[in-house]
Amino acid sequence: MTDVRKATTSDLPRVSEALGRAFWDDPVMRFLIPTGDSQLATLMKMEAKSALKQDTAYMTADGGSAALWKPPGKWRTSMGELLSMAPLTISALRRRLFLALSVLSAVEKKHPNDPPHWYLAVLGTEPASQGKGNGSAVLQPVLQQCDANGEPAYLESSKEKNIPFYERHGFRVTEEIALPKGGPTIWGMWRDPQT
Repeated sequence: MTDVRKATTSDLPRVSEALGRAFWDDPVMRFLIPTGDSQLATLMKMEAKSALKQDTAYMTADGGSAALWKPPGKWRTSMGELLSMAPLTISALRRRLFLALSVLSAVEKKHPNDPPHWYLAVLGTEPASQGKGNGSAVLQPVLQQCDANGEPAYLESSKEKNIPFYERHGFRVTEEIALPKGGPTIWGMWRDPQT
């Protein structure tokens, strides 16, 4: 059994680093940041800060796997949040900033508005910890809450090979989303509460 707990602000460096390593081969991240893994950790730090602010970041005890959620009604990135993260965003994306903003806009346009749902913004396990059930473990706290409260969940998978993993957890593909400027395809996935 994998120990899972909520992440705290003191976990931010470890979670950011692990997620940066987890996404080194991700098609969307390679499209946005083709040059380096340190930039990935910076980008993941932004996502982790957002989830920590909402107390919706979960991690394994060793920090090698994390799930960053956004609660119902709070999935959209606000202008204030974008502005507060501007230094990190510019540091991570550099000359690809406008491309990243167009990708974010395209993804958000396809994101369902109703019914209210939990949004899995990021799920990642660093390579050394993959294949051990850690990704499944960090999903469980929110998925169990969804089932107990009758709440759905949504995510976008940026890797086609991860679709069966999410399907095992009750998600189903609802849409293929082609990213702008020749970007890769991502898959919108919805999960109704399980009984």
